[in-house]
Amino acid sequence: MILEELTTPTVAKLPIREFGEHLKTGSGFSDDGSEDAALELYLRAAMAAIEARIGKILLTRQMALRLTRWSGGRVQVLPVAPVSAINDVTLYDATGTATPVDSAQYRLERDARTPKLVATGALLPVIARDGAVVVGFEAGYGTWAKVPADLRQAMLLLAASYYENRSGEGRVNGMPFGVMALLESHRAIRIGAAR
Repeated sequence: MILEELTTPTVAKLPIREFGEHLKTGSGFSDDGSEDAALELYLRAAMAAIEARIGKILLTRQMALRLTRWSGGRVQVLPVAPVSAINDVTLYDATGTATPVDSAQYRLERDARTPKLVATGALLPVIARDGAVVVGFEAGYGTWAKVPADLRQAMLLLAASYYENRSGEGRVNGMPFGVMALLESHRAIRIGAAR
């Protein structure tokens, strides 16, 4: 399984102003934007760390999942949530020849933790020997304002921790406690195989 991010949130979609206010940068001074590149870097790092920890995509973007076999005959659990749309499903044979799958053969089963690609018939399309399938989909909560408040706060806290400890010295034992507490309710609980 290979999960690839096809698009990344633009700078305009990142909460750079909110992060600056969170850090209290520019208090009593005009904001000339000179710190924006650094703030963007820490926000992107915090977003990536949080998404990896909880398996959820915060700001909407396009993703592609490449598989050499389905996890089930009728259902394929998608590795991240929330998923708002399946854009396409393409089969590749051993030579790399692409064959688009008719969208009438599958549907998205939305779920806050384990969204699924589900066959509308008996089975998902057959993947050729030495072939693959690529599922293109849109994942994420949407804009910054649509991300749950606790995840927005966790991202600002973690980005601030990165900003304040940018020398690389200090804590080596992971995320700050406050961030972990905010993320706890969003972590996936795995009991047995997802179907």
